[in-house]
Amino acid sequence: SLSIIQALQDNGALVHAYDPEGMEAARGMLPEVDLGDSPYDIAAGADALVLVTEWDEFRALDLRRLKPIMNAPVLVDLRNVYPADEVHRYGFEYHGVGR
Repeated sequence: SLSIIQALQDNGALVHAYDPEGMEAARGMLPEVDLGDSPYDIAAGADALVLVTEWDEFRALDLRRLKPIMNAPVLVDLRNVYPADEVHRYGFEYHGVGR
């Protein structure tokens, strides 16, 4: 995930991140990244949400809650956690890797 964050930043993205297991370690390694308290915290105002890990918390996102808080409802699913048809049903643009 560090290389993904770096690539996004190299291309001008402002990155906000949340990892239920790695926040303390991330604070020291990613000083330029805004670290949030939940997936919903970092999704607020976002142009896209990128799923990089498969933690259970990310497998149970409330898409109905996410859509109105995002600037653009775009989900990039690097772990293929969600079926595309389910995400589309909630009005999201969906990009799954390897599908």
